[in-house]
Amino acid sequence: MKNTLNIQNLKCGGCANTIVTQLSKLEGISEVEVNNDTDEVSFNTISEAEIETVKNKLSDLGYPIVGDANSLPKKAKSFVSCAVGRMTK
Repeated sequence: MKNTLNIQNLKCGGCANTIVTQLSKLEGISEVEVNNDTDEVSFNTISEAEIETVKNKLSDLGYPIVGDANSLPKKAKSFVSCAVGRMTK
């Protein structure tokens, strides 16, 4: 089932690379795509249960869902995720 989430703190291709890499490691998640222009992450899941796992993983990486709290530590995590994504491209 195809899902799309709007996220915060998405800045560049490095961010997108980190998100795709990390979400693709989750069981039941496939075809992860990130659109930097619309701040959207799209992915396929086997069931509804994986969506909450994806939201939590995105938040842990520093990319909370639009409408969720976006604290300074989350913003800082996104910069780290961005840098890691740029190095592993």
